[in-house]
Amino acid sequence: MGDYKNQYLVAQNVKVCEIDPEVKEKLRKFRFRKEKNNAAISMKIDPKTMTIILDDEYEDCTLDDLQEELPGHLPRYLVYSYCLSHDDGRTSFPLVFIFISPAGCKPELQMMYAGTKTALVTEAQMTKVFEVRNVDELTDEWLRGKLALFR
Repeated sequence: MGDYKNQYLVAQNVKVCEIDPEVKEKLRKFRFRKEKNNAAISMKIDPKTMTIILDDEYEDCTLDDLQEELPGHLPRYLVYSYCLSHDDGRTSFPLVFIFISPAGCKPELQMMYAGTKTALVTEAQMTKVFEVRNVDELTDEWLRGKLALFR
């Protein structure tokens, strides 16, 4: 019972981080991008300022590329525009939010990211929200399976 109570108290004290205005603007522009390729924005929390900041931007990237680029030991938020070819020949470009929350990183960091995720999802107006514990899970097969639930 003591451990649960301590975890609860720690969780209550987690501050939801601010979203940097540059990130808000990047997300707004990204939502309305016209390019017909895969692209991503990666974001992280600056623990000193308790602010979500831009980590990197990727154009014409696959999920395999992102596996190589993203840190495997630190949490990240990822907004990904995915070129999805349908069986009937149509192509769509779903926008997905992926919270990367690696096992083994500091619990305080995990809670900071988890506690801020909802605010960022709301700000970005995302409806397709997924979570992975390891960047190696980011594959086309994984994303297609997740997106199949939205048909």
